[in-house]
Amino acid sequence: MKKINHIGIAVKNIDETLPFYTETLGLTFRGVDEVDSEGVKVAFLSIGESNFELLEPLHEESPIAKFIEKRGEGIHHIALEVDDIHARLEQFKSEGIRMIHDQPKQGAHDTQVAFLHPKAANGVLLELCQPKQED
Repeated sequence: MKKINHIGIAVKNIDETLPFYTETLGLTFRGVDEVDSEGVKVAFLSIGESNFELLEPLHEESPIAKFIEKRGEGIHHIALEVDDIHARLEQFKSEGIRMIHDQPKQGAHDTQVAFLHPKAANGVLLELCQPKQED
């Protein structure tokens, strides 16, 4: 594990939430992306070497919409940056760690991601992420 890459925060509406993070907290807005496979719109804000990721559902069937319906807005996950996501997934599988994804998926900004099941980490949803390698 290299560092905490970001903390994902589920919100109902990014446009309404963004001013708190940019104006009140003074974080730097880095842009918005959509991850159609997860039905989510994502806004990125930098804080030091880490980021906040605001997650807005694009439709009612989105995992984020279901999360908000069940638990309300708030922290959704913590993302840990890794150098080799495939090796980490193999390690966790061999150790019997409960996973949501056995293989990496495409995340925002061409990042490879996979989630550990919250029961593996005492109720915390952890995401492994491997950013796109710069040439």
